[in-house]
Amino acid sequence: MESQKPTFLPPEWYPQSGVMLTWPHRNSDWIDHIDEVESCFVLIAREILKEEKLLVVCSDPASVALKLEGSSSENLILVQLDSNDTWARDHGPITILQAGKPVLCDFQFNGWGLKFPAGLDNQLTSQLFNSNHFRKGIEYRNVLDFVLEGGSIETDGKGTLLTTEKCLLSANRNQKMSKSEIGKYLMDVLGIQRILWLSAGYLAGDDTDSHIDTLVRFCNENTIAYVTCDDPSDEHFDQLKQMEKEILSFRRPDGTPYVLVGLPMAEPAFDDSGNRLPATYANFLITNKKVLLPFYQTSKDELAREILQVAFPDREIVGIDCSVLIKQHGSLHCVTMQFPAGVI
Repeated sequence: MESQKPTFLPPEWYPQSGVMLTWPHRNSDWIDHIDEVESCFVLIAREILKEEKLLVVCSDPASVALKLEGSSSENLILVQLDSNDTWARDHGPITILQAGKPVLCDFQFNGWGLKFPAGLDNQLTSQLFNSNHFRKGIEYRNVLDFVLEGGSIETDGKGTLLTTEKCLLSANRNQKMSKSEIGKYLMDVLGIQRILWLSAGYLAGDDTDSHIDTLVRFCNENTIAYVTCDDPSDEHFDQLKQMEKEILSFRRPDGTPYVLVGLPMAEPAFDDSGNRLPATYANFLITNKKVLLPFYQTSKDELAREILQVAFPDREIVGIDCSVLIKQHGSLHCVTMQFPAGVI
């Protein structure tokens, strides 16, 4: 079995024991949208609580408990800790299995290359481990000498890692290391056999330097979903067409091509200053029984749901309005981090 390999990075569809959220608060960039963003978090939380445990990092557990009243309280774990922001995908632990046993890897999070304060967020994984909310025997691994965000990597569960050069080779992350050195490091630590590097593709308004989870996702070991753009007047057209060519050239470990699922480009969304926001349907979360898909309240939402259902025939596709999340340049997958079975 896969979990018996010496080191194994579980894919998102691997059986989960729960999901992590870091709840928004007033001492963050959400201050101007706090009521709206909390409503969005409530929707996400309630869907997860229906089937899995939910670990919520928050500054006011009583307030969060009240907002989630009526949900499956036996699945809710509230942990009072201070945070800078809400992006659990990037400051939460990346879990590997070592000889079948979970290991919480605590990589450095530095605000996507020193763009934003992250001192509190960078302490959350170690604080969570010490809070005794994980099962006994779980190992903690300090890898804070290497900057790595969960949103920057995807795996097929068969030894393949998918990532972007724009992010992993960007300044203020691990710039002292070459591409080959970074690749070898990830193979050694995560138990990966090969890396598929994307050189093209971006979203306007994205602060992450092209996280893979905004552009391209594994749906299973054979299938890749990716953002497409068919409008030549859209600023993303050339880059996403180039990205598509790269994906078409990718091969599975046995040499066969991947099954490709093209997701529509979300309708353009802008902030109050006219700057484009990074709305994307690739930023979905796979849970044990569902796929939580970000919606942006446009006609493209249902089209994205129908297309993604083909890639996930055995899971319900649940749309959640994430229009507020893109106001701070992220979406649904960005605010969540799953824990594989055996962690919570």
